[in-house]
Amino acid sequence: MRRRVFIGALAAICILLTACAPPRAGHPVIGAKNFTEQVILGELLAQEIEAKSNLKVERRFYLAGSYICHQALISGRIDAYVEYTGTALTAILKQPVSRDPQAVLDTVRRLYASRYGVVAEAPLGFENTFAMVIRPEDASRLHLATLSEAAQYTPQWRLGVGYEFAQRPDGLPGLSRAYGLRFAAPPRTMDLGLLYRALTTHQVDMIAANSTDGPIQALGLTVLEDDRHYFPPYQAVPLVREDALRRWPQIQTALDALAGKITAGDMRAMNEAVDGEHRDPAEVVREFRAKHGL
Repeated sequence: MRRRVFIGALAAICILLTACAPPRAGHPVIGAKNFTEQVILGELLAQEIEAKSNLKVERRFYLAGSYICHQALISGRIDAYVEYTGTALTAILKQPVSRDPQAVLDTVRRLYASRYGVVAEAPLGFENTFAMVIRPEDASRLHLATLSEAAQYTPQWRLGVGYEFAQRPDGLPGLSRAYGLRFAAPPRTMDLGLLYRALTTHQVDMIAANSTDGPIQALGLTVLEDDRHYFPPYQAVPLVREDALRRWPQIQTALDALAGKITAGDMRAMNEAVDGEHRDPAEVVREFRAKHGL
C-alpha cells in the first residue's frame, strides 16, 4: 500500500512539474524589450536566423524591461534576446559597476554561463549608453556641455526618466551621487517613447535617454557629456540559451554573421526610420541586411 501511495504521489508531482514547465517550441523564439531599438534588434536576429537556415523563428517582442526578458530567457520561454553589457552586469547579475568594456564582457560571459547556461555572444558592434539630454537652446544660453556644468542648474529643472532608470543601480541614484544632482521636483517617470515629447514641450527640462535614439539627431538635441565617466559600457550582445544552440546550431552561424556589423550611426538611423518616419521595423531591417550583404 505504501509503495502504491508513493508511486501515485511521484506521478502527481511529475504531472505538476510538466504542467508548470514552459512548452518547448519546435522553432527558435526571439524576444525583445518594449522599445524601438529592441524590436529592431530582435527582428534582425530573427531575420538573420531565418536567412541562414530553414527555420521559422517566432517573435515575442515588447516584453517590458530587462527583468522580464531575463526571466523569459532562463525559463525557456524565449531562446535569445539582445542585452547591453552594463545592464547585464549591474541590473541582472548584481555586480559592481566597472568601466572596462572587455572586463565587463568577460564577467557577463562567465556568470551567465555558470549561473544560467546562457551564452553571451560577440558584440554587435555598437554601444547604447544612457544619455542625459537637454534642449539645445538651454545648452546654448547656459553654455553647457557636461553634466558637471549642468549640476548647478538642475535644482531649477524637472527631470524625466524611464521606469527602469529611476531604480536601477547604474541609473539615477548613483548618477545623482556622482554629480551632486538635485531637481526641483521628484523625477517624472514615463514610457521611453514619451520622453522626447515631454522635453520638447517643456514639461521637463532634462531626460535620461539612450545614446542611439533617433530623435536626438532629428530634433537637434544636446547630449551632456558624462565627464566623470559614471556610466559603465553598454555593448549590445545577443544572449542565447546553450540548449538552443545545441538544438539549432544554425543560430550560431547567424550570430557570427552579425558580429561587429552595426555602428551607433546605423542604429540611430534605423531607430529614426521606425520612430520618426513610422516605417515597419521588419522592412527597415531587411533594408539594412541588404545594404550590408547579410
